[in-house]
Amino acid sequence: MASQLWVKKPLDKLMQESSGEGNQLKRTLGSGSLVALGIGAIIGAGLFSITGGAAANQAGPAITISFIVAALGCGFAGLCYAEFASMIPVAGSAYTYSYATMGEFIAWIIGWDLVLEYAVGAATVSISWSRYLVKFCEGFDVHLPAALTVGPFDGGVINLPAIFIVILMSLLLMKGTEESAKVNAVIVGLKVVVVIIFIVLGWKYINESNYVPYIPENTGNFGEYGFSGIVRAAAIVFFAYIGFDAVSTAAQEAKNPKKDMPIGILGSLLICTVLYILFAHVMTGVTPYTSFKGQDGIAPVAVAIEAMGTPDASGVIHADYPWLNRAIIVAILGGYSSVILVMLLGQSRVFFSMSKDGLLPRVFSSVHPKYQTPVKSNTMFLIFVSLFAAFVPARVVGEMTSIGTLFAFILVCIGVMVMRKQMPDVPRAFKTPLVPLVPILGVFTCFFMMAFLPLDTWIRLFVWMIIGFDVYLYYGIKNSFLSDRLPESIKKGSKVVAWVGLALAVMLGIIAYAHHVQTDGADLGIYYFSLIFAFVHLITFGLAAAKK
Repeated sequence: MASQLWVKKPLDKLMQESSGEGNQLKRTLGSGSLVALGIGAIIGAGLFSITGGAAANQAGPAITISFIVAALGCGFAGLCYAEFASMIPVAGSAYTYSYATMGEFIAWIIGWDLVLEYAVGAATVSISWSRYLVKFCEGFDVHLPAALTVGPFDGGVINLPAIFIVILMSLLLMKGTEESAKVNAVIVGLKVVVVIIFIVLGWKYINESNYVPYIPENTGNFGEYGFSGIVRAAAIVFFAYIGFDAVSTAAQEAKNPKKDMPIGILGSLLICTVLYILFAHVMTGVTPYTSFKGQDGIAPVAVAIEAMGTPDASGVIHADYPWLNRAIIVAILGGYSSVILVMLLGQSRVFFSMSKDGLLPRVFSSVHPKYQTPVKSNTMFLIFVSLFAAFVPARVVGEMTSIGTLFAFILVCIGVMVMRKQMPDVPRAFKTPLVPLVPILGVFTCFFMMAFLPLDTWIRLFVWMIIGFDVYLYYGIKNSFLSDRLPESIKKGSKVVAWVGLALAVMLGIIAYAHHVQTDGADLGIYYFSLIFAFVHLITFGLAAAKK
């Protein structure tokens, strides 16, 4: 029928690409560099800003439980990632794993999904980096022009600091992965030290009464405290964990991937989980969780630091460590820089793999003869991400990246079960324990968190995936290197893609309507855009499906 869509990339071909003449990327990363790469992507400003809001509005002091729930989902997926990374040490992460286990169509879906996670995520983070640079400069009484630090939709003209950091990180990546890893290691050391200082200094100021009640009673609204609040907060703080999967995109540049990749993935995840739980415990212990309401950016941490002090005779607390706020901003700037670096790295490596398979133009897999990095691909994304960061509104929510990552995790967990059944005898340097239990728990936990994300996040995911179907239908399916190139195969495959696209367009319309009802009509912009977008694709996919 449509065998074109389900053709799988042979394992021996993948192994050939990762070694010898097939490997065009330079192997320079050891296990320590990979752990630092993971920590670099995971610990960003998300920890400093998201934690306070999630505690104040969803979970209360039980935000620590939310971090554990999110870590469980990441842990189950991380074990599956580790098996794949040690077994298929090729650039491309979940895209490559899906191609080997579930076929080209699923691989395309997950590859396009990863584009969303990395490219849009990098642009969003660069916008936030710009905000914190402005705040940092203000601490030294240096005021940057507002017109040049925010985009036109936020009252400015252009966001130059956001462009600057994207260009800087992109040039570093072009120079070489080894150099990027060294810079990343320095940044990681800085922000981990700051997080540890916050935990150590804050521990003695913990007031046990701030933990009572540990799980605030639900207000009657879904997601506001109680059990539903803990899970909703887990889905929100999950954004702070995103990044460990980016380690797997660098598999083709690891010195000993079969040993180093599991250490890099699981090691970075474990270290960050411990730091996150301790950080949240101190943060909600030094001051009541309600004090974080209405705060954003660095403010939640600033509130906690202000509470780390000694009260005077009138009961007013004077902070003992006012310098810590400035140190936190430095850590955030460094943290965001490394997040942007790793996201741009992951983006270019996913496109590198998709291009090598013929699903995207060949320019994305072109490697510089001296630096052995995909310079042309890096340059294209430098331009795209810079423009996005310079001019789009800053209201690009973290949930968008979260839902894309959770979707990727689900497919990786399913892929491990498929691979165990189809290729049980293939050598594995690391084996996921308790298969199929661990992958099933991974699928359940990740989907559970996806279900708790807002409907407008689902709308954006469906819009992005439909655009991906457009690209695959009109380019990828016709240029795939694994395709038999027979007109009949391409026609049958295109029909299946068109029918699935039709289903997605219908679901987009339904979700958009449900969100419209839920918000009492306050979402007119996204509502009408979704309906028009869905209607146009009902026509285009309908015509493609009806072709004889």
